Amino acid sequence: MPRKVAIFVFDEVEVLDFAGPFEVFAVTGARVQPQPFEVFTVGRTHEPIAARNGLSVNPAYAFSDCPQPDILLIPGGYGTRPLMEDRPVIDWIRATQQKAELLLSVCTGSLLLGKAGLLDGMEATTHHLAIAELRKAAPNTTVHEDRRVVDNGRVVTSAGVASGIDMSFHVVARLLGQDTAAAMARYIEYPWPRANS
Repeated sequence: MPRKVAIFVFDEVEVLDFAGPFEVFAVTGARVQPQPFEVFTVGRTHEPIAARNGLSVNPAYAFSDCPQPDILLIPGGYGTRPLMEDRPVIDWIRATQQKAELLLSVCTGSLLLGKAGLLDGMEATTHHLAIAELRKAAPNTTVHEDRRVVDNGRVVTSAGVASGIDMSFHVVARLLGQDTAAAMARYIEYPWPRANS
């Protein structure tokens, strides 16, 4: 059975934050047999969301009918700020991640993990312009300013925007091996691995 990869989407989500990882996991799922990943988006409801710069996205699932993911990915963007005070969203992340194998964040998605208390006692990173915000949201977390990917084992965070692609390849390498991840990076013509991941 392929691992289910759920990517949360919301108004003002940064497009590359979710689309980059979506592409990495989806391409890997389509080109490796047996199929390792089934990738889908999930929103609060089934209603379309307006990502950054007006891109309309139709979530495949809502909170109410989302299959339990093996991998839960929380992207970032300006939309994370109001969601930090949105109890149903924070509660859904907390509840959904409990049974997930891996919890991932891209960019300011880490602010939501911090607000949910899911980074306590761990190391993390975020977009370079949101380092102070993450330290405030997650005061019991060691925040790194100079790393694209921080791997705690079950919880993996990445810095801003395009670094989510690096994180996704890092996870593919962990689960399926370095050769598979490198082959997928070559396929989409992405320079991976990077020296400071």
